[in-house]
Amino acid sequence: MKILLIEDEMSLALFIEKGLQQAGYGIEKTNDGSKGMEMAASGSFDLILLDLMLPGINGFDLLKNLRSFGVETPVIIISALSNTEHVVRGLDLGAVDYIKKPFDWDELLARIRVIQKQNSSSSNKITIEDLTIDVLGRKVIRAEKEIRLTAKEYVLLEYLAQNANRIVSKTQIMQHVWELDFDPGSNIVEVHIYQLRQKVDKGFEFPLIETIVGLGYSLKGEKEVNR
Repeated sequence: MKILLIEDEMSLALFIEKGLQQAGYGIEKTNDGSKGMEMAASGSFDLILLDLMLPGINGFDLLKNLRSFGVETPVIIISALSNTEHVVRGLDLGAVDYIKKPFDWDELLARIRVIQKQNSSSSNKITIEDLTIDVLGRKVIRAEKEIRLTAKEYVLLEYLAQNANRIVSKTQIMQHVWELDFDPGSNIVEVHIYQLRQKVDKGFEFPLIETIVGLGYSLKGEKEVNR
């Protein structure tokens, strides 16, 4: 599960980042609302932890914009604004939960686990054209033929599938699949995309993996999530 933290209180952000990493979650963070909006709009995250009082754009407007753009990533608001009107406004704008500061760490983890369970139960299979990915079983089938992938190839394919018809950059792939910052001298992404194409596209009726020159890669096709 990959989490985006948008929080401008740096000591708290570092505390949350370290705690989530120790709990086994992938995490990226920013202290700026405008940058957070850009990152969240990529659709690369499974959950967003959102402060409300932010520079650039406040959390309420950020959440409102995300929902108007069709980004449905679950959002948990974490804020010192504790009045009922703030809680109601945040939930009405599309947040799935609202945690008031100061908060108990175990409570935050428990609420994240609820979202994680909801995500896994609603996205057990992804179907794109004649390609089916069984997320729980980590099994890939195309045109009724099972495709055997390495662990990294599978994570890369699932990431592309979760972002079907969107362009994902090499930087995003490096961060999500290898949890590394982008190294412009490395060809690790190109190598794995090539290997994935040999297994997922070669010999089939039409290719699914597309290279967008200068921008990144995209898995093209009609997407359906089976529950």
